[in-house]
Amino acid sequence: MPTRLRCGTPRVLAFLEFVFAMTPRDYLRMYRRDDRLTTGGFYPDAPLEVNAGETVAVVMLNHGGPNALEDVEPFLYNLFMDPAVVDLPLGRFLRHWMARGLARMRAPSVAEDYERIGGSSPINRLTQEQATGLERHLNATYGRPAGVTFRTYMAMRYWHPFSEEAAAQMEEDGVDRVVLLPLYPHWSATTSGASIAYWHALDETGEIPSWPTTSVFEYAAHPKYVQAISERIDEALQRFPASVRNDVHLLFSALGTPRNERTVHGDPYCCHLHSTVTDVVQRRDGDPSYTVSFQGQDGFAEWLSPSTTRALRDLAEQDVDGVLVVPISYLADHVETHYDLDIEVRQAAETAGIRHFEVASGLNAHPLLIEALAEASLEQLRLPAASDATPADPTPGADDEAGQERNRPTRPPRSGSDTPRYELTQQSMRCPQCERETGARRWTMRHDGSTSTTDAAQTDSQQTDPQQTDPQQTDPQQTDPQQTDPQQTDP
Repeated sequence: MPTRLRCGTPRVLAFLEFVFAMTPRDYLRMYRRDDRLTTGGFYPDAPLEVNAGETVAVVMLNHGGPNALEDVEPFLYNLFMDPAVVDLPLGRFLRHWMARGLARMRAPSVAEDYERIGGSSPINRLTQEQATGLERHLNATYGRPAGVTFRTYMAMRYWHPFSEEAAAQMEEDGVDRVVLLPLYPHWSATTSGASIAYWHALDETGEIPSWPTTSVFEYAAHPKYVQAISERIDEALQRFPASVRNDVHLLFSALGTPRNERTVHGDPYCCHLHSTVTDVVQRRDGDPSYTVSFQGQDGFAEWLSPSTTRALRDLAEQDVDGVLVVPISYLADHVETHYDLDIEVRQAAETAGIRHFEVASGLNAHPLLIEALAEASLEQLRLPAASDATPADPTPGADDEAGQERNRPTRPPRSGSDTPRYELTQQSMRCPQCERETGARRWTMRHDGSTSTTDAAQTDSQQTDPQQTDPQQTDPQQTDPQQTDPQQTDP
């Protein structure tokens, strides 16, 4: 039985006051929710002009995780103090005591979860691997031909390295331009929005230097990201007996968010999520069945449904014998995959009578993911002309398992907020919480290497008959996902 952790809260809080230039209570004092938390309008989405000789920082935003068991309580305190995540009508004084009490109460059980997966969160180590690969890929593929230097920085929202630490290193490195890159493919106020809102608050109050800054909104339908997920599914399917492999049910498990984020604030998260699942399933026309579910429900709020455990019980009642859980929200393994899915949900599957159960690995430093992140970042920049051509040299670290190079960029149009959106019109793809759908932007590539997208206008789902409209028919020029597979576009 794992030992229970006892944290010294006064020591923890004193430590937090020392670490933060802007304390969580300071942030609460200035925080006011507005539409930018949902729309991503804290920074211009138009591409930044970059000159030869300049240094571009790509700031990789994530929630972070405790590096040791004694970090669990302050990590939870920071999380509960974030008004973008825990949206309660409390003043900063009451919220401080609420967050302090909840962190103290939850820390022992949460620490047990971390202890069962090695005593710390793997997300910091895996994000560092992503940052290293992304910096190498950006410089080799785009930076050197243009005379531009790319540097990557980790900026975690709730534990080290914090945004303030990243900014201090950026100032020391002489950064000229900044791209904020959330490591969440699907925009939500509770993830990407929370991280960028905090960075913007630091910027606005002068707690960090102010640089020309742009931000990535979402990349949920990027074909290389989609292909990376599909490859992780292929890898995981090999762990099933050959006799059941063709009948395995795919259970896409996503981070849960409060339902009112969608119904009240118009959060696009569930629609972006279903865009990803749509593309993955269309790319894998051999998989027989799938379900989308949500994990991490907590507290008294109504959350997106069904929960992953509820979906699993439903599958068992339908006599499904093999289930592969596919983590779909985060880009790296963390406690929600290693413990929640691979231990708790696995036990639930065994109890429900599902004989064959596996969890797909996170994308982590998958080469195709690194390329997708690079292209999402590059779309926010206008580099000197030398970068417009596809580089002839192979990209270090960007080969697949067969040694085939994947260095052909796939980029969406530079049209900012006017970027066409992909409409979810199939009934089977529609999240039951959505009253209207605004899916992810389409990323396509012409044969000459330039980009094109569909020209679908945003429409209210109630005005579209989902039984009669196929998403592939919304624009006759739309590129089939199979045609944007980087493996198929190589000469």
